[in-house]
Amino acid sequence: MTTHDKVTILDGGMGRQLERIGAPFRLPEWSALALIEAPHLVQKAHEQFIESGAEIVTTNTYAIKPHQIGAERFEAEGLLLADRAGRVARAAADQAGRPVRVAGSLPPVFESYRPELFDAAGAPEILGVLVEGLAPHVDLWLIETQSSTVEALAAIAAIADHPKPIWVSYTLKDEAGRTGPPELRSGETVATGVTKAVEAGAVSILFNCSQPEVMEAAIREARETLDANGRSDVSLGVYANAFAAEAESDEPYAGISDIRADVTPARYLVWATRWIDAGASIVGGCCGIGPEHIAEIRHHLDPARPETRAG
Repeated sequence: MTTHDKVTILDGGMGRQLERIGAPFRLPEWSALALIEAPHLVQKAHEQFIESGAEIVTTNTYAIKPHQIGAERFEAEGLLLADRAGRVARAAADQAGRPVRVAGSLPPVFESYRPELFDAAGAPEILGVLVEGLAPHVDLWLIETQSSTVEALAAIAAIADHPKPIWVSYTLKDEAGRTGPPELRSGETVATGVTKAVEAGAVSILFNCSQPEVMEAAIREARETLDANGRSDVSLGVYANAFAAEAESDEPYAGISDIRADVTPARYLVWATRWIDAGASIVGGCCGIGPEHIAEIRHHLDPARPETRAG
């Protein structure tokens, strides 16, 4: 069982926080629009998560890909935007007044949650742009919201020339009414995802951008897999989203998902403590999880620590 005093606190969901503070925000650009038009608000969002207790901030590179900002803009500005995202996150971390690390986000470079659309031939070029722009600014790589092991392994290959700690985070099937053991969105087992990522060099395995309800079982299966393989040194983590559950579908999402009203900071803390008790030592939030949720976790883990203002 993981002791609470060894838990690392991540930030929360960048996109919805940008929307909340009035940053430009729409589909298809999503969180990239603020990086293009108002990067000072991206830094402000990072600072708000740091103020709430985050020990790691994640670069705002999730939507810097041709699918979201357009192929022409990505070709012309992708490297500049990735570099900007890294610089903004680094600036927020460096002025925090306490140690804060920067995680370089390497997202699914095609559509999220659609493992069947992954293009193994096209991925390296897109990933290469993100890696080149981010590498000077980040402390670790966060390969996040991966729907399959193929996606994750392609991203690991892309950072071979930039050796920093590798964290791989998978997204899980979480459709309404789902039962049975946890699975990656590709249908692969958690054990398969864990084993392949660790064999390729990952030092941490996480689960993100899925309903909070499916995370505990995934952490328990991951812990069992690691222990069986003699890899108790690999850490585990969770950063769930607050999206309303949707029915299973082969169609891509049509718009911006609704946020659940019941995922309050207090309720999210209940889930977070379960993840920690199941073996997680890294906890944060994804879409819809704001600074108030992170502050609730931080206060629970370290109630004596004073708030630290960024800037």
